[in-house]
Amino acid sequence: MGFLAYLSLHANQNWRWLGLRILAAATLCGLGGWLVATQILQGQIDRLGQQSLHRAEFYRQSLESLLSRNTSLPRIIAREDRLKAVLRNPDSASARAAVNHYLADIRRDADINAAFLMDRNGLTLAASNFDQPGSYVGNSYAFRPYFLDAMQNGLGIFYGIGATTGDPGYFLTAPIEIDGQRLGAATVKISLDDFESALTRSGDKVLIADANGVIFLSSIAEWKYLSLTPLDADAQRRIEASRQYRERHINHLDAGLRLQAAPYLVRLKLPDSPAQNTLVVSVPTGSLGWSILLLARTGPERQNALFAGIAAAFALAFIFSMIIYFRLSVRRHEERVQADARLRQAHQELEQRIAERTADLRATNTSLEERIDRLKTTERILRETGDNAVQAGKLAVLGQMAAGISHEVNQPLTAMHTLTDNARDLLDRGDLGEVRSNLDGIKQMAERMGRIAGEIKNFTRKSPVEKQAVPVLNVACQAAMLVESRRRATKASITLPEIPETLAVLADPQRLEQVLVNLLLNALDAVATAPVRQVTLLAAVDAERVRITVQDSGTGIPENALAHLFEPFFTTKSSGQGLGLGLSISRMIVQELGGTIEAHNRENGGADFCITLDKA
Repeated sequence: MGFLAYLSLHANQNWRWLGLRILAAATLCGLGGWLVATQILQGQIDRLGQQSLHRAEFYRQSLESLLSRNTSLPRIIAREDRLKAVLRNPDSASARAAVNHYLADIRRDADINAAFLMDRNGLTLAASNFDQPGSYVGNSYAFRPYFLDAMQNGLGIFYGIGATTGDPGYFLTAPIEIDGQRLGAATVKISLDDFESALTRSGDKVLIADANGVIFLSSIAEWKYLSLTPLDADAQRRIEASRQYRERHINHLDAGLRLQAAPYLVRLKLPDSPAQNTLVVSVPTGSLGWSILLLARTGPERQNALFAGIAAAFALAFIFSMIIYFRLSVRRHEERVQADARLRQAHQELEQRIAERTADLRATNTSLEERIDRLKTTERILRETGDNAVQAGKLAVLGQMAAGISHEVNQPLTAMHTLTDNARDLLDRGDLGEVRSNLDGIKQMAERMGRIAGEIKNFTRKSPVEKQAVPVLNVACQAAMLVESRRRATKASITLPEIPETLAVLADPQRLEQVLVNLLLNALDAVATAPVRQVTLLAAVDAERVRITVQDSGTGIPENALAHLFEPFFTTKSSGQGLGLGLSISRMIVQELGGTIEAHNRENGGADFCITLDKA
């Protein structure tokens, strides 16, 4: 419109000059759009790099937490007198049988893949899988680096495919010393299959490579056991000598990937998609020189930058048109001035009417203030009653968890008892160094009991509602820890997939934790008799609200119970298993925090309980 008006004003000018001016304006618009697209693309690539780095750091922390969880376990096993008795007398069938059952108990209680005992020559004398096909007993692992490092340096760490079972795992080995001599070694094997499955379910393209650049964990199955760069002859010989990946020949991936501290772009073709520009971020992890690589496609960012550049070009063209248009609108200035005068007069009349109504509103407001005071008094009484109900709900949940908490505390007490007996014997022999090591173990067990007691104390504390930014992942992990004994009793699993560490809600941490504990306990009860016993805790952002969902794989909620589910004293459990107050108190807490809670059945089975709160 502005362009046509411009032509109407300058129809009598030189058309060549007019064409040059139009061409110059179009060139400026295109150049401006290109500059905007370039700047936006660079900014989005930088932002994607930061996001990818945070994701890679999250995977690094998760992996290192998993690896360090059982670091001290082989040292504790190595102190067991029953293992030393076998090393002193390896021909004793009764001693070896006792150690076999002891290692089987360790494997089950510590939730590890395997545990076994080797003599000074690497021959396996006892193992947790002594009664299973593919047992380690009778096999020699003297060629494995974890055995050699443990016997020479005091600790062996290694990842590789099992030489006997063919199952990959993370091996930790500690030497067993008798009278100052290393006569054998205790080894535990930890499976990383669950961690790799979590990588695949996350949707991210994640690779984990060893110090030689060989990919041994990957969310891209086709790239597993390929090397980022060609292996030299020495590296190939070391891998073959240790049988780290059994008889596999390690081929080169040839995708242009490399280990580099700074993020970089590479043209990469994934097995399930065509070649695209991909941002690669790598971070080091573990004590064996591993690296985590996260691959992020940049196609959406480039498309957004292109659209932004086009929009900027059109915006510049629109600005030029508007400039021309406003040059034609000067004649309307007087009409606007007159309209403003009439508007001011109407405004004065409106103010006079408002003043008349204000006097009436003041009298009404005085009456309302008196009513509000009475309502506040009633609200305070209701709040105090609600706080007492919340505290009663906490104590009821705590009573349900008492047996499990006793079991949690009994484990470190048993370990402390064993370490105390060992320390007494070592003290009699004058081995002060080993005594100090036993005392350190006792201190660790005491700290563990203190953490358990601290979580119970925080859970039962009666405190006023104080809204603050509460990280969803932290409160979910604490709630899962409080119901851990119930989870083990029902043989169920609790998963917390894809909850960002930075996601937070505006809530009271203790009260939100109580709600999650109630929902997790109900979910564990729902899957107790189900063929698949799975409880999942999810979190998603919807505009300025956060939805926290507890899912179970049970049979779902009866249709006739859905309408009464949050009513006090209503329960679907059998007599003596509940008072029917947990969900009623949970709804009261969520409403007090300014949120909502609802329940529904899923089409494929199971139930969902959804909490919606304000995002912090």
